[in-house]
Amino acid sequence: MAAFDVNSKKVGKDLSQAIFEHPNNTEKIVDVPKLDVRVKKGPVLDGIGKYLKDVVAVSGQPDQDVARELKDSGAQILLNYLPVGSTAATGAYAEAALKAEVAFVNAIPVFIASEKKWADRFAAAGLPVAGDDVMSQVGATVLHKTLVKMAVDRGVKVDETYQLNIGGDTDFLNMLEESRLKDKRESKTSAVRAMSPYEVPTRIGPSDYVPFLDNDKVCYIWLKGRYFGGTVVKMDVKLHVVDAYDSGGVMVDAIRGTKLALDRGVGGQLESLSAFCFKHPPKQMPYPAAKAAFEEFTSGKLER
Repeated sequence: MAAFDVNSKKVGKDLSQAIFEHPNNTEKIVDVPKLDVRVKKGPVLDGIGKYLKDVVAVSGQPDQDVARELKDSGAQILLNYLPVGSTAATGAYAEAALKAEVAFVNAIPVFIASEKKWADRFAAAGLPVAGDDVMSQVGATVLHKTLVKMAVDRGVKVDETYQLNIGGDTDFLNMLEESRLKDKRESKTSAVRAMSPYEVPTRIGPSDYVPFLDNDKVCYIWLKGRYFGGTVVKMDVKLHVVDAYDSGGVMVDAIRGTKLALDRGVGGQLESLSAFCFKHPPKQMPYPAAKAAFEEFTSGKLER
């Protein structure tokens, strides 16, 4: 096992201790025993935006060779959970995964698994790649997808819809930087738009950073449509979750599914897993179809 970060409060500490260091502001749900895994300094590149640099002090330790550390540790899967907008840094870790011959699971909205040039390279190397942009267990995107699909299936012509999110963790602080949001907006928007056979005016994205919310995330979804005789129907939904844990179980599924792919010698895009666990997979599916496909994959009835 290996772990990488750039935060001076985390680099050099055992992973069991580093995960609880500032700016972690979520509620503690478990005591983690010492893991004997020391957090190593990874490359910064574009991983720290203009707002994060005020709260995350970058370690002065030298950058480590990520690929070599992965090989030496015996790791089989590299999980990428960098801040939104870390395009160059994510590419560097994907390169390290290929060099170290480990699978890559991409939890953030930088397109790797859904990007053909990357997917082809992982396929050529015989390594699984899954992503992109993790979809929470009961999160804004899966709820929004379900509402739109339900409306379409019930004969409602969806005219327009939006989703606004606020939170108090560093993810929301980082996303105040609009230039880092291009892939994030595309990821969330494409997931919802894929639920309709026609184009729906859609606006989705983070709305604001509210420090006193800590790790709470609040989502507002609004949908307007028309049913019998052109009669107007509107939906207003509010969702309140603890952000850090909302994708925890989903990532466990993603890691276990990727290990199955490794054991079976499956390389390249993991389509069913990605559709079930991520917002911007290589192939979008309605949630029930994605779940069924993933279950077929885990049972061995579906190759990928």
